Amino acid sequence: SSSSSSSSSTDGRQRERARVARSKMTQADVVTREATIHLIKAASKSTFKKKAPRAIREIKKFAQREMRTKDVRISPELNKFVWSQGVRNLPRRVRVRISRKRNEDEEAEEPLYTVVDYVPVASFKGLSTEKK
Repeated sequence: SSSSSSSSSTDGRQRERARVARSKMTQADVVTREATIHLIKAASKSTFKKKAPRAIREIKKFAQREMRTKDVRISPELNKFVWSQGVRNLPRRVRVRISRKRNEDEEAEEPLYTVVDYVPVASFKGLSTEKK
């Protein structure tokens, strides 16, 4: 039984280390990444009239996962692009630039926020997620 207790304490230490690493990573101020989001996958099971709003929510969720911030802002250009073919006919993919920035507003709950911008590309072939 002593071996199980020691493994749980090391497990706890690893978890704590991972948590600290994550919190330090969140503090690494301004980070920018480019990624391709498959909108069709994101909104595949949605009702016709909910596809575009669902795609916007999925883009926000993706940005939250990537940048670990609750406050995600979508640029008007990206919003226009997602809605460009109407509520139910989404563009298949979208290339986005996700930037984490410092919150200038002193009363803000979050110290950082994320901006998601639209990146126009001719073709999605051969693109990968780029960290800058």
